[in-house]
Amino acid sequence: MNEGLLGTAAPRTADVVLLLEIGMGVALLIGAGLARMRRFRLHAWCQSAIVLLNLVVIVLIMVPSFHVHVSPKIPLKLGKAYYALATAHGALGSVTEIAGFYILLAAGTNVLPHNIRLTEYKPWFARALVAGALVGTCNIRPLVCPGLV
Repeated sequence: MNEGLLGTAAPRTADVVLLLEIGMGVALLIGAGLARMRRFRLHAWCQSAIVLLNLVVIVLIMVPSFHVHVSPKIPLKLGKAYYALATAHGALGSVTEIAGFYILLAAGTNVLPHNIRLTEYKPWFARALVAGALVGTCNIRPLVCPGLV
């Protein structure tokens, strides 16, 4: 058995990504705290860095892994927990990352046309944070419930 860093059967890359994602989750919470303290410039930098770092992780590691291990089995194996959870994680994670990227562009730049920029930030931030927490739950599920894999 090829043990990863966390003592599971997962490859080291998966463990590194998991630890990185946990760190990014903590950083997002810190960023939310910065906004509550009205430190908006630091909040913007923190959240933007995490959204962009997460995009790199998704493109370089998660999408290729999904393409090799999961997508060839869809739809035949969606009844199995591993494939169903991986697919749900990919779908919710994609929506969450797109929302985060939209928030980054709409709140932090003038790139988007004025009519599609945000006017009310808090609801968008809160929804994105909750969605990220749900995606993060999918990340730690193999450690908590290894029998589902």
